[in-house]
Amino acid sequence: MSDFMNEASDFLANNPDVETIDCIIPDLCGVIRGKRIARDGLEKIYKSGFQIPASSVLLDVRGDTDDPNGRGVSDGDPDITARPVAGTLVTVPWFEKPMAQLLVSFYEEDGSPHYFDPRHVLQRVLDRFSAMGLRPVVALEQEFYLLDPEGGLEGKPKPPILPATGRRASGTQVLSISDLEGFGLFLDQVTQSCKIQKIPVGPVTSEYATGQYEINLIHTDDPLAACDHAMLLPRVVKGVARSHGVDATFMAKPYSHQSGSGMHMHVSLLDEKGNNVFSGGDETGNEMLHHAIGGLLGTMADAMAFFAPNINSFRRFRLGTYVPVSRSWGANNRSVAVRIPAGEDANRRLEHRIAGADANPYLALTAVLAGMHHGISKKISPPAATGIDATPDVDNSLPKKWHRALDVLAGSDVMAEYFGEEYRNIYVTCKRDEMESFMSEPSPREYEWYLRPEG
Repeated sequence: MSDFMNEASDFLANNPDVETIDCIIPDLCGVIRGKRIARDGLEKIYKSGFQIPASSVLLDVRGDTDDPNGRGVSDGDPDITARPVAGTLVTVPWFEKPMAQLLVSFYEEDGSPHYFDPRHVLQRVLDRFSAMGLRPVVALEQEFYLLDPEGGLEGKPKPPILPATGRRASGTQVLSISDLEGFGLFLDQVTQSCKIQKIPVGPVTSEYATGQYEINLIHTDDPLAACDHAMLLPRVVKGVARSHGVDATFMAKPYSHQSGSGMHMHVSLLDEKGNNVFSGGDETGNEMLHHAIGGLLGTMADAMAFFAPNINSFRRFRLGTYVPVSRSWGANNRSVAVRIPAGEDANRRLEHRIAGADANPYLALTAVLAGMHHGISKKISPPAATGIDATPDVDNSLPKKWHRALDVLAGSDVMAEYFGEEYRNIYVTCKRDEMESFMSEPSPREYEWYLRPEG
């Protein structure tokens, strides 16, 4: 029996109380889809996979399909084979009933990767780096809010009650230890659950808003695994939060008057000998790093629809916050879009600060790596680094509205080259359909402003 098959049999032997397993996959929006199976079906899935509609990775954020580009209804909604991702079979510690979960990926009948699976979209750009003898090292940082599950008026969010004090969270105490202590048991359980689920978490901090926290994931030279971790972390946070009587959201801008939640991506590149090719030069890095940044800045407008995937995503981009509003870069400067963090030269990396916490991590990282590869292969030089606050310098060429970002992506030859033209087109179609559906329903503010105007 192969090591792959041993994974299933060993797990069942070591976890006799587990009765069901959730087989999960992220869709185009980063929402987890899949099937729940009984334990007696696990080894069969490891042997031959299971069938599931191929359209399940092309759904909108509500789980609906509008038959994007003739896929989902017009083509008869065919099945695809879902196969386990090795090393992802783990228990789910926050459920009362013993359960497990397994990450799966889609494959065609001939065993080739399914074109629309987000993991395979990312793999296509990783293959380009492999051809250059380079391997990306990646870490993601994700911000989120804890909320009172009862909510406020008209469904608006409100901060939770702190278990340690019995009082509602209030005020802004960035990096506050007392705020960490207020939900210390919750955060400890998140960390322990991540350990059980093989999600390598680093520091936990309270952020620049009431009830907002950030969890850092540890660097890995397996970008697919890095995105697996970033996709699974919200599942852990939300699951543990429910067990503590609170909700958690990775929505980009849940409060209009408080900070948005981002997903910052740290990337360096290793050569075939394991050397960091960004090392050397002054505090802003060497020529290779400059070319990567040049590509990122040059493709940033094209990729905005991946970094900001819905109408709420664009509410983060406001003046006077730490969210970049221009195509800028610099060393040790949090106001820019691409930052070179301070630290040892051997660990030199870039930090991409545009994406929201609501972005699909596989697609967002694909867009970042596409920009880097484009810049390195074309030897694109960036403009001068910024050493001051870059937030007042609004770049009007960077789309700040959802519909505009989709229009720019639809015309982007660079994104079509790296994502695949058909994937770019179907992403734009899915998101335009989602936007049209969202805009078709009157909002509470429309009634407030227009139902009974004065005069």
